[in-house]
Parts: sequence; C-alpha cells; structure tokens
Amino acid sequence: MTVYDVCVIGSGAGAGPLATSLARAGKKVLILEKGPWYERDQFLRDEIVQVRRPNFYSDSQQEPQIEETWNGGIAGAGKSSGTFWNGNIVGGSSVFMSGFWTRMKPDDFKARTLYGEVAGGDRADWPIDYDDLEPWYAQVEQEIGVSGRMIDMPPTLTDKRSSALPLPPTREHPFSRLVDDVGTRLGLHPMPLPRAVLPDAARTLTPQHIADDREPCDYNGYCGSYACETGAKGSSLAAWIPKALRAGAEIRPHASVFYLDTDATGGRVTSARYMDRHGAVQVVEARAFVVACQAHESARLLLNSGRPKLHPYGLANRTGLVGRNLIFSTFGAGWGDFPYAKLDPQWSAVLRESREPFVNRVVQDYYWYDPSTSTSSLERNAGTGAAPGRGMEPGGTINFLLMHPNPISAAETQAFGEIGQTAPLWGQPLKDRLHYWFHGQKPLKFETFGEWIPSPSAYVAVDTGVKDRWGIPVARIRAFNHRRSVQNAVFLVEQGKRILTAMGATNARSVPRYGGPSTNLIAGTARMGEDPRTSVLDRDCRAWDLENLYVTDASCFPSGGRVPFTATIYANSLRVAEVLAKKV
Repeated sequence: MTVYDVCVIGSGAGAGPLATSLARAGKKVLILEKGPWYERDQFLRDEIVQVRRPNFYSDSQQEPQIEETWNGGIAGAGKSSGTFWNGNIVGGSSVFMSGFWTRMKPDDFKARTLYGEVAGGDRADWPIDYDDLEPWYAQVEQEIGVSGRMIDMPPTLTDKRSSALPLPPTREHPFSRLVDDVGTRLGLHPMPLPRAVLPDAARTLTPQHIADDREPCDYNGYCGSYACETGAKGSSLAAWIPKALRAGAEIRPHASVFYLDTDATGGRVTSARYMDRHGAVQVVEARAFVVACQAHESARLLLNSGRPKLHPYGLANRTGLVGRNLIFSTFGAGWGDFPYAKLDPQWSAVLRESREPFVNRVVQDYYWYDPSTSTSSLERNAGTGAAPGRGMEPGGTINFLLMHPNPISAAETQAFGEIGQTAPLWGQPLKDRLHYWFHGQKPLKFETFGEWIPSPSAYVAVDTGVKDRWGIPVARIRAFNHRRSVQNAVFLVEQGKRILTAMGATNARSVPRYGGPSTNLIAGTARMGEDPRTSVLDRDCRAWDLENLYVTDASCFPSGGRVPFTATIYANSLRVAEVLAKKV
C-alpha cells in the first residue's frame, strides 16, 4: 500500500491552497473528496439543475442532517434537513461562492480582548493576528487573480496591505456610481469590493491563468450559487486544484471519509477509511492528515473517529470542544425598487440598458457601532481614524449588489411574499406583479455580514439514532444566534434601508426573517488557541492531542469577523502548509 506524506480530506477552500503548497514542496499528497469531479461544460445556467436539485450537494434524503429548532431558549427535538449542505463536489462550496474578497481586519482577531465577554457567549482571541496572515493574503490574491481597486479611506477602514490588488476591477453596473455619490453625501465611505473574478481578457489573462485553463468573466450574472462556466471565479476547483495536480498531487473523487484510525497509543492518526462510489471501504495511510470538509462535517468526522477506549468522546475531543462554538455570519438583507416610470428618463434608460452584473460596493462605516445610540465609530470620531473607543460593539459590512437573475426564485418571491399578502397572488394580479418586477423597475439589493458571537449553545454533535446511506451517524446542528448578534443584524439592515431610500429607491424593505445564520459561511467547531484546555487546535491548526492531525477549513476559526471570510480560509491554509511541509 502506498503511504502518502499528507492525506487531505476535502478539496475546498481549506484544502486546495494547502495541497498545492505541499505538492510544490515535493510532498506526496492525496486529496480525498466526497463528491464527484465535474468538468466546466457540465455547469449550466439552469436554476433547476444548479440550485433546486441536489446535483452538486448531498441529497438530504440519503444524507440527512438533523437541524435543531431553537425558540425562546427552548431547544426542539430537531428535524431532518439539508439546510447546511452547500457544495459536495471537487472544489467544495467555494465553487458556488460569489467571490466577495474581503480580508478580516486586525481587531477581528482579538474580539475577546477588545470587546469582552457577553453573557451566554464564548468570545475568544485568535492565537495569531492579522500580520501573521497578511503575506498569505497577498499570495492568495496573486495566485487566484483578485480584481479591484483601492481608494483612500479613513485609517480604521484601510487594509494594511503589502501589495496592491493584482488585477483591475470587473466592469461595474451604473448603480456603483449612485452608491458612491449618495453614500458620500451621507457622510459614509463606500469602497470598491475586490472580487475573486478574472475581468476582461485583454487586461487579465496571465500565463498562470492560461495554465489553469481559466477564461475571463463573461458577465452573465449567474455567479453566486452557480459554478462558473469560464473558470473566471477563483474557486478551489478553478484556481487551486489544477496547480496541485501539476505539482504532482493526486485526487480521488467519490471518496467519502467516515473514520480516522490511530495507533495503539492514540497519539497519531494512521489511516483514513472511506466509502468509494460503489460502497466499498477503502483505506489510505499517510504520515499526516488534514481535515478540511467544512466546519460541520469536519466536526462530524472527528466525533465519529478514534478508538473508543482512547477517544471516548471522539478524536481530538479530550476537552469536549469539538463541535462547540459553531459560527456563521449573521444574515441580513433587503432591497428597494427603482421604477423606470418615476425616474429621470436618462437614468431610466441607463438602468434598462445596463447588463453589467456587478455593483462591487461595500460600506464598512458601521464595522463598529454604539448599540445604545446607533452611532458608528466614524461618526463618533468625526472621521479622524481614532480607535473605535469604549462602548463600541462589533458591527459589520453592508454589501450592495443586484438581485440574483434566477427567474423561478424571483417569480416565487412576487407570488408569495413580495408585498406582504397572506395568500399568494394569482391570475391577473400575479401577471401584473411579474411584469412590473421584470420590466417595470430595477431592484438594488444589500446583504449584511455581522459578527456571530460564539456560544456553547451553537454546536454540531452526532446523532447516533440517524444514519446516512452508508450507515454513519449524521450531524446534529443547532444554529443558535446570540441576541447581541441579532441586534447587530437589525441595526445593519436598518442602515442598509436608509441608504437605499436616500438613493431614491421606493419601498425599501428587508427580507422577512433575518438575524439567523448565513449558511454559506460556516466556521468554529474546532477552534485554535494557545491553551489546550480551551481550544482543540494549536496556533498551527494541529490537534493538541495528535501529533499529525491538522484542521484547515474554517473549523479552526475562533471568530468569523464581520466579512465573508473565504479569503481568510485560503490564507490560513497556505500558512499551515508551510508549517506542515517542514514536518513531513
């Protein structure tokens, strides 16, 4: 049997950069991916194929998850769900990201020190800081081709960067200028949003991109929730897996890892067992193992693994913290209409004719705010760049974007809840509403990304009473959000609606329910730290109890910050790869 230097479990954001780096260092690397390996010509702009059927993620009938309800402090029994499946293919969930490329800010790494503990929460500082990750952020941006531009901002909002963004921005919708103009008039500081998307061919294609068989964006609008047909989006599938394979790594799709075994002492992982596509058990041996299955599935694997006498609570779980402090980004969203008939004719014509799908604008003025007065740190400090100050709480990011072009989802929204009716529209009223939505106006949307305060009440466990199609206990998930995080989401949504209204939008409103989890962003469950009594992993993402087991997806995050954090997963994966390469 071949013994690999490193066996990487998963092929998404936490796996691709690490596997590439290790293979380049001459290590014999094997990637085990649960899902299939698709070619780009199999990625269609088809809402039914890509979004509404489980073609690219696990079927909740065959592989259920148990989602616990949580109401007024009372936990429900739980129900079978597929809510948290979001990409089980080579490349993982990164294949379906929108490519919002935001670095975490320095204070995101010190949430406990800067903001203190809250009752019912479990904030923790990272054992590393922004400066430890900055070189890796920069390398990631060069490797995958991040597009955008930087502008002068107040010091507290400025990225501490060692290099400029490597590529010019994608083409932008005219709404971008309106966000800039109105935001500035409101005293805010709208900033361009970097994207992990290759823009126009004449400006961007490098020998590296050509070697990866990537093409520039075709601006079709089917980006978030869709796999990219051109390879322009910097997913693990497009931007890392080709590099890893060229450097000598191997990959096995349809390899569902269900157990990690250890030696007789319990201190080293010796093998990974997986089910192949035919249901046969296969075994892989390696000198080191890296778990990167996404936070809920990584926790499930650890909890289902290990020798019962040596690891009675699961692998790496001596403290009982595996699966605890599940983290998401706190979700909020809203939108407003720009009816063509009520607009200046020239502006109306621009909105009708523009087909650019990207707005690429965020507002981070409320990255810190005073919950007692709804005052941002920049308002309090009059834009001086002073530190947030006493009484400030973590706020978040407001991202402006166009509504997704999915026609079925849009039609459902108009029929079932767009105007708050208690029964769905039907007949001519529905036709009129659909005509207005698709032909009578242009909507502008915002999404918010706020701090999800870690809490023992949010967790992943295994449910031994429910098993998947292979007979493996499934994940039991409680996505409890702390009331302070919900309050944060409410505040950010209100600011988003205020900005839309100032822009001239009519009927600025929010989605009916917000303040819960953004399930595209899942972290925690195996946090890293300085103390083995309060963390699962050390600062290098190695399990305290096992000398050759690492976890490099967002499971290792002590906090999620207030931005989409895929960039941080990529950067940390590269950081850990350098450490691991010296040990195997």
